[in-house]
Amino acid sequence: MRRALAVAAVLALAACDALTPREEVPPIAVDTGWPTIPQGAKFGEVSAVDVDPQGNVWVLHRAGRVWEEPFPADPIADPTVFKFSPDGKLLAQWGAGLFIMPHGISIDAAGKVWITDTGLEQVLRFSPEGELELTLGEKGVSKQDAGHFGRPADVAFLGHRVLIADGYVNTRVAEFSPQGKFIRDWGDFKVAHAVAVDDQRIYVADRENARIQVFDHAGKLAASWVSPAGNHTYSLKPLGGGRLLAVEGRDGADRKGAIIRIYAADGTIERSYDVGLPGEDASLGHDLAIGPDGHIYLTDVPGGRVVRFSLPAK
Repeated sequence: MRRALAVAAVLALAACDALTPREEVPPIAVDTGWPTIPQGAKFGEVSAVDVDPQGNVWVLHRAGRVWEEPFPADPIADPTVFKFSPDGKLLAQWGAGLFIMPHGISIDAAGKVWITDTGLEQVLRFSPEGELELTLGEKGVSKQDAGHFGRPADVAFLGHRVLIADGYVNTRVAEFSPQGKFIRDWGDFKVAHAVAVDDQRIYVADRENARIQVFDHAGKLAASWVSPAGNHTYSLKPLGGGRLLAVEGRDGADRKGAIIRIYAADGTIERSYDVGLPGEDASLGHDLAIGPDGHIYLTDVPGGRVVRFSLPAK
């Protein structure tokens, strides 16, 4: 009887999925020659990307490790952090033996490299050369308090405040000083997967609630932008003037993809594009970065790639 019920449930879900066609939006062209990866420097699952003040592009990948639970205890043996010049030349690589399940990478105004690790339950700050300078959180311990995280996902910077989207288990944004002193936490999210700021707002990808939460700089909720058809926003970056760039890694039917959205300041969607690879579940858009020259960078976890593109003129 149980088997019959399970089969019926699977068939019902399949039928529902068949009745919900995938959203069709225009594809966007990517720079196929970027980056240049030397032989022996292959990407694994590419989780995160950011751009430093000089325009160099930092990419975080899992170097042969895939997201499977329970997470392993041993660190990834190969380099996980790649630094590229704006034209795509590999300048440096480091991070071997440091991470369990690296997730987010963010570069602050001083060029420091902040990395979240959902396996370590920690947020770590490095010099650009890869020297560990600061560790937040207790290794392997998940709690929601001043000294712990619950699978921290992303980091953003607002003046002298370090904002941490925390995360897969916890339900908050946690604020610290650049020296690692806990300031406060706030919010109530279901997988706070990304956080970003502009001159007036803080944006949080409230991923499993299928919405983007918009706050003022004091952390007061100003707006809630519901994703179309229950889609799941994975990353977001401000475009200026209150406009926002976001990527959806899964749609409302839980199918993977990489749909780019441009939001106006009032939360309406101006344009949408598809950056995914052909094939079912071939891509999952996971993180975004915007360079000073206007180039946009997107990471694709199952695709094992980071791509560069530019937004077409209206």
